[in-house]
Amino acid sequence: MGEEVDAQEFTGADRTRHREKVRRCLDVFERMLRESAFDTDDPMTGLEMELNLVDEAGDPALRNAEALEAIADPDFQTELGQFNIEINSPPALLRDGGLTAFEEGLRRSLNEAERRSAEVGAHQVMIGILPTLTDAHLSIDAISSNPRYRLLSEQVLHARGEDISIDIRGADVLRTTADSILPEAACTSTQLHVQTAPDRFASYWNASQAIAGVQLALAANSPYLLGKQLWRETRVPLFEQATDTRSEELKAQGVRPRVWFGERWINSVFDLFEENVRYFPALLPVTDDEDPLTVLEAGGIPNLSELRLHNGTIYRWNRPVYDISGGRPHLRVENRLLAAGPTVVDTVANAAFYFGLVRTLAESERPLWSQMSFSAAEENFHTAARDGVDAEIYWPGVGRVRATELVLRRLLPQAHEGLAAWGVDRAEVDRYLGIIESRCLAGTNGAEWFVRQMAEREDQDRYDAIRSVLAIYREGMHANAPVHTW
Repeated sequence: MGEEVDAQEFTGADRTRHREKVRRCLDVFERMLRESAFDTDDPMTGLEMELNLVDEAGDPALRNAEALEAIADPDFQTELGQFNIEINSPPALLRDGGLTAFEEGLRRSLNEAERRSAEVGAHQVMIGILPTLTDAHLSIDAISSNPRYRLLSEQVLHARGEDISIDIRGADVLRTTADSILPEAACTSTQLHVQTAPDRFASYWNASQAIAGVQLALAANSPYLLGKQLWRETRVPLFEQATDTRSEELKAQGVRPRVWFGERWINSVFDLFEENVRYFPALLPVTDDEDPLTVLEAGGIPNLSELRLHNGTIYRWNRPVYDISGGRPHLRVENRLLAAGPTVVDTVANAAFYFGLVRTLAESERPLWSQMSFSAAEENFHTAARDGVDAEIYWPGVGRVRATELVLRRLLPQAHEGLAAWGVDRAEVDRYLGIIESRCLAGTNGAEWFVRQMAEREDQDRYDAIRSVLAIYREGMHANAPVHTW
């Protein structure tokens, strides 16, 4: 999302030319899936994490430009809000100690970045939604300087034709409006990447969709927004509403939302890119001069820039990625549904659970998604976002079951099996999946811990209590002890 795009205005002719180019890219992509040699020899995994910046009191620090200048590390990038930054971990092979490499690399990079950014009054916090945000932090004045973000906000509001409406009901009720997409900046996530061959992509994407609810239940970490206790993973309804280009009338007509769980199991990665082109007009109709067919027929690898940019403005919770590395194209599933934090070790444990479980399910002879309706997977997803670690979900052969019980009885062994198939060392498997097991037994994830701490401070001013709990949270985050042990 941080790709540079120059500030500009788009004419009707620009949009027509861009639509034609996107469709040409789609045709070339279809041909590449039939004819090209995608990189499938040794699948890599990846991890990205978005962070919040706070001042000494725990309030948002609108200083990402100064923080990034102080950090001076290309692995750190800008994000939508001035109180956001993102870190990209180098891709890793799981069999070569990849999980430990993720943890050690993240801790080393984040500790050094914290040391440097603290000098400009900006401290890092790994949490799904920074609970000290107020309405003032979600105005257009808090947008990052990258022209892409302001342009994207303008295009979303133009497509919608009216202000964005936020309506989330949990223990408290939040109803507000916004004249930009800045509420989206409140949502900071962890993104897990798994590379896969074209003929296996559908299985990995379908498996990722099927387990999305379980992932959310285990790792929810966003219970407060604008001083109100809402869903355990409030990022989900907030993100869905903050980038919605549809008016109420378009919703009633069945127009698809741009933040989208999807509507069906797929047979090919092409299905997802084709849906993008069929259902969604371009928000950023930027067109380059590459003729992808000419490049392909000359033996080159086309960038398919328009298709990729368009894909980047359709926010699937599990998103397809086409990319080029080392002169070869490859495909990845980008798992985008987890919140950041609470700690690096919790984050890597979440990654281990996902990488292991998705491998087992995707390679299974009897696909899980053949036993489960797509609507059931979507309902699980939103139920888990609302209820977190207490969520009850549907699972084939079991019926309705508490997510933590399902994990302990059935899914952890499958995650163990999958990590073994990746070639992960047994000690690594036991360490990270042991955290998941203990979290289930304790019934405590980041959201649950925060809510319990707030319940002990009911007699305090809400924001004073939030700042107090966030200070303790930051101590636990820096100690890197799993949240269930706090």
